[in-house]
Order: sequence, then structure tokens, then C-alpha cells
Amino acid sequence: MVEKSIRLDGISLVDFLGVENENIKKIEEAFPTSKITSRGDEIHIEGPTSVLIRVNDIIESLKTHYETHRKITKENVEDLLKDKKIKSFGSDDHVILYGTHGNAIKPTSENQQKLIKAIEKNDLVFAYGPAGTGKTFISVALAVKALKNKEVRRIIITRPAVEAGEHLGFLPGDLEEKIDPYLRPIFDSLRMLLPTEKMEYYRENGIIEIAPLAYMRGRTLDKAFVILDEAQNTTTQQMKMFLTRMGKNAKIVVSGDVSQIDLPKHQKSGLKEAVQLLRGVEGIGFVEMSSEDIIRHKLVAQIVKAYDKASERKKDNNPN
Repeated sequence: MVEKSIRLDGISLVDFLGVENENIKKIEEAFPTSKITSRGDEIHIEGPTSVLIRVNDIIESLKTHYETHRKITKENVEDLLKDKKIKSFGSDDHVILYGTHGNAIKPTSENQQKLIKAIEKNDLVFAYGPAGTGKTFISVALAVKALKNKEVRRIIITRPAVEAGEHLGFLPGDLEEKIDPYLRPIFDSLRMLLPTEKMEYYRENGIIEIAPLAYMRGRTLDKAFVILDEAQNTTTQQMKMFLTRMGKNAKIVVSGDVSQIDLPKHQKSGLKEAVQLLRGVEGIGFVEMSSEDIIRHKLVAQIVKAYDKASERKKDNNPN
């Protein structure tokens, strides 16, 4: 048996080791004759020489990956354990477009890359999973790219008018003032992708439209990139109405988080139902995001996992 310690200077231990050291535990499981422990900012390895060399190589490869992506996922570890090169999403090949400050807009996880491919391949895509996984932002970036490349004539982004129990009618001001704060996350995404003057020009000329879902009724959405955000809060009727607005040469992305449904308890989520009914229909793509794709503060992923575990326990205790 030999021993070795590897320092993790300047590395976020949660982002590198995983929640409850799950990344290191996965490596240890793959090499039963080894013992791997985390002590402060060091990883201590014990085992036969051949195993220690292999484990050391894997951890050093993970450190190199972390320097670029600032996070290690279980998929990264699994790739290395299978003697594969880590799937990297940092190359220029994956850039969707460049933002207002010249920053490259590109996927940061495997599921985000799957979402891009699904949207490129299909005219209708359902993207669902926890908040903060980049579902809407990636979709908006692809919409802006399609508009710049003249693949579509306009961008339409809509949301159902149900948000944490607050209805538009109770908000102060005229319609513009009512919907402005409600759709603020969409504006924030667009401002990262388009100069303010350009975005205002697009809005004034109807090239970019951001409106509540009720405004889609009776329309045909043709030659447009359409995004339905917060789709978990649609009813069955609203979802059917929206999907049947799809015109020729349209691209539609439906995104939402089924763990954050704000509908009354007696109403079924249109997103959940649509995913069940339409799965398997040719030409429709489905991409499920997970807590591994969360790009917000590192604590968000842990919060999501904690709530998911609690939800699973409830299901186990109340199977009916």
C-alpha cells in the first residue's frame, strides 16, 4: 500500500467533490482496493501503486477540467472512469453567439448541449427541469441566433398569467406596466444577447414580442421562433390552444419546471400532460434537465436536491 495527497488550492470543494463528496465516492467505488478521503483542501489516496497512479491521473484530469468549467459533475467522473475524454463544452465549436459584452454564449452542461441539438433537429421541443438550468436562456439565445441568420422573421416569448398566486389584474398600472415586471426575466436574458437600441427597435417593430399567453389565442404563429416559458402553469386547455397556434416554418420551445406548479390543486398542469401525451410523436423533442445543469449559485443545486429527496420520501410514505 502506498499513499499520496493532492492539494486543491483555490478550488470550491462542493463544486469539485460534489454534494457529500459524491464524486470522490464514485471513484473509490470503481477502485475497491483504494481508500480516498477529503481532508480540508487535500485529497488523500491510499492503495496499491497501480491503482494509486490511475486514481491520481483521474483527479488531475478533473482539476484541469475544473480550471475551465469551475464545476465537476458525476458525468465527468463517469467519463474518466470509462477511459473517455471528458465531454467539454468550452470550445468555440459550441458557441451559439456572442453577447452584448463580447462574451461567448455556449452550453455549460451535457443536457444544455442536448437541448441545442433537439431544437436544431425538431420544430417542437419540450424542455423541463429545475429552475436555473438554462432552459429559457439557451432557448432565447437560439431564437436570437435564428433571427440574426434570417431563419425566422420574429421572436415571440410568452408565459401563462399565473405566478406564485398573483394575477395580472391585481397589479397596479396599465397593461404595459402590469406585464413588465412579470416578464422581467425574459427582458434580462435579451439584454445579455442584444444591444439595448437593437432590442427596442425589434420590440417597437413587432420583431420581438413578449406577451402573456392569453394574447396567443386566435393567432397563427408563422415563420417565428416561439418560446412558452413557465409552461408548468398552463392548464390543459391553454397548452392545447398554444400548441395548435403553430404555423409553417415555426420553431417552438416549451419550457418549465413541474416541481413549481402554481395552479389550483384541482387543475392538471398542461406541461405534465403534454409530455405524457406527445412523447413518441415524431418531430417532437424532449429534454429533461437535472440539478447537475444548474448554473446559478452552487447552493441552488443542493437546495433542489434536498427538496427532491423530501418529495421522494413523501411518495414512499404515501404511495397513493
